Amino acid sequence: MSDLKDQTHPLWKSDRATMDSLMTGDPTDLNLAELARLTIRYQGFPGARDIQADLVKVLKKWGLTEEELFARTREIHSNRPVFRGKARSASQREDWS
Repeated sequence: MSDLKDQTHPLWKSDRATMDSLMTGDPTDLNLAELARLTIRYQGFPGARDIQADLVKVLKKWGLTEEELFARTREIHSNRPVFRGKARSASQREDWS
């Protein structure tokens, strides 16, 4: 038996807000990229079970497998930057951790 407890991800609060938006949103290029980003972030993470479960729900809702999601987002990212906004300049790194 393991004594390890689930961890809280340091970005859980902002990721939870993004996840809530994805749950009610449509599969736009930005939303697909956000879903892929969060899927990568939480793969194998020992905690945030609510977000992990909701990632699966959104994939099902949008009729995608994880492989299809990643293929679509690779295509999106190859054509243009997706993560643009007022708070992010071109020199800032995207947060995939």
